[in-house]
Amino acid sequence: MKRYLLFLAAVVILFGCKSANKSQKGAAIGAAGGAVIGGLVAKNSVVGALLGAAIGGTAGYFIGKSMDKQAQELKQAVPNAEVNRVGEGINMTFNSGLLFKINSAELSDSAKKDIANVCQVLKKYDDTKILLEGHTDDTGAEAFNMDLSKKRAEAVGSYMEANGVPRTRITEKWYGEEQPKFPNDSEANREKNRRVEIGITADENMKAEAQKGEIKDK
Repeated sequence: MKRYLLFLAAVVILFGCKSANKSQKGAAIGAAGGAVIGGLVAKNSVVGALLGAAIGGTAGYFIGKSMDKQAQELKQAVPNAEVNRVGEGINMTFNSGLLFKINSAELSDSAKKDIANVCQVLKKYDDTKILLEGHTDDTGAEAFNMDLSKKRAEAVGSYMEANGVPRTRITEKWYGEEQPKFPNDSEANREKNRRVEIGITADENMKAEAQKGEIKDK
């Protein structure tokens, strides 16, 4: 019951305050119990990880403010990717069709350009951690899909490292067909489920600065 009430409180704050900006919404979610809400989201998903990482309060507000700027720069860097602010972090989603050929983990030339552009932003905001997740639809064998999602997440991580993002900042996970965003009942939905998601959260240095109210402009 307590978890449910915390969740409702966050929803009321998030959607009831129309005048609140994204930074304030992120702080509100954290203050209402980001870790608890994260546990209510699908286990191991990027969204759950982002909400679970929220620290809330005044520090969460400062983190959210920095993430607002970073999200805007990511949108400008890669217009064809989906970029959303979630809690005190950022969720960026690439359609795998824009990154890889069918049943392949080899990055296309256009994908390399897009990821290189992402890396320029990530290097500027070097006080963040990066979670990469590979996902597929349910076409094909389950074991094949799991292996393919692994190779695709690793391909993106390796290319980020080659473009100057330290491997220590990157965590790779893969789920094959286990976490569809949409029902696998049409080709349009299957295409959306074939994806690589990026989660961006504050590292310990950013959290420490936020708690002091001293996050520096990038």
